[in-house]
Amino acid sequence: MTASHADAQATNLEAVQRYAAAWQSGDRAALADCYHDDFTLHYFGDNAFAGDHVGKQAALTTLAKFSALTNRKLLSIVDVMAGPARATIIARESFERGGQRAEFERVLVYTVRDGKLHECWVLDGDRAGVDRFLAA
Repeated sequence: MTASHADAQATNLEAVQRYAAAWQSGDRAALADCYHDDFTLHYFGDNAFAGDHVGKQAALTTLAKFSALTNRKLLSIVDVMAGPARATIIARESFERGGQRAEFERVLVYTVRDGKLHECWVLDGDRAGVDRFLAA
């Protein structure tokens, strides 16, 4: 690994570690500060949130709506890892809606720009389960 690759990997790891720490502590201001102004959130699935949410404000609005609908709670950060091109958080979350509760493992893959999260792909371990939960 070259020095530039090692530097990129260290920058990526620091960005996701900072985000994970803010998420675990519930510090919304610190969470929002982790996002680059040009942040893009990619949600997959067959639900109203699927698609690309471009811009920090659009992504934050989408995340707020998703959280309000699902009463989303972080249960644990399973792992945090990074390479020179991407960084990843594996998280376990619970959702509650209409008397129903479910737990999901989610893989969040990031690019980092200027030390901040620039792009995120949300990959659900049980995408069909998330879709069913959102449709309930």
